Amino acid sequence: MHDMTPLLLVLRMSKYRLVLLRHGEGAWNKENRFCSWVDQKLSEEGVKEARDCGRLLKEQGYKFDLVFTSLLSRSIHTAWLVLEAMGQEWVPVVKSWRLNERHYGALIGLNRAEMALQHGEQKVKLWRRSYDITPPLIDESHPYYMEIYNDRRYATCDVPKENLPRAESLKEVLDRLLPYWNSTVVPEILKGKTVLISGHGNSCRAILKHVEGVSDEDIANVTLPTGVPVQLELDENLKPVKPRQLLGDQAKIQAAIKKVEDQGKAKQAT
Repeated sequence: MHDMTPLLLVLRMSKYRLVLLRHGEGAWNKENRFCSWVDQKLSEEGVKEARDCGRLLKEQGYKFDLVFTSLLSRSIHTAWLVLEAMGQEWVPVVKSWRLNERHYGALIGLNRAEMALQHGEQKVKLWRRSYDITPPLIDESHPYYMEIYNDRRYATCDVPKENLPRAESLKEVLDRLLPYWNSTVVPEILKGKTVLISGHGNSCRAILKHVEGVSDEDIANVTLPTGVPVQLELDENLKPVKPRQLLGDQAKIQAAIKKVEDQGKAKQAT
């Protein structure tokens, strides 16, 4: 009997396309600090990355029907710049706190490399990349606590402000993101709409983990550089029919991935 596997793989055609995008570089990305829920703007480089991404997606023939962002300015601004570069400014943009970056708790504002020097690279890697380890909680004594929780954007959420996270593991990001994914994003994809999610490193990693079925261990090695679109081709059950594709100059993408991975390494003061 002939092996039907190759034929079955061919028949399992791509039905939907989804693009995930980690926002362009922010001011604190540049300073290697945990930004998280602090509303930092894009750096000049981040603005350029977003525009370049829009031009690339336009060249590839993308026509978006709907864009989802977080409530954080760097995610929203990236979406605007991408759509402007594509000449698709009219495309609706829907915002939700459930696509926010992972809440890094008491680590917010701290420099990753300095922390690696103090606590060791392994501990910082655990906090940054592990699936189910939650960093220390933010409390009212933290310098950014009031800035985050007094911000009126969080009065618009579908949960009371006091129930918003005070720190999260990647698992907890996926837990708060999944209800929104299932109730709001998935129905739009299933209608045949081409969707862009302009999110954050960890909200995009959480979606990848869910859609691709990445293991708890392997998700630690999934790195997304800023401003690089990730194309997913999905079947009728929203399962990938081929590996994710990071679009753009592959040598530049690999260099950008290495830069992100090096952020948690100790640097001696000079």
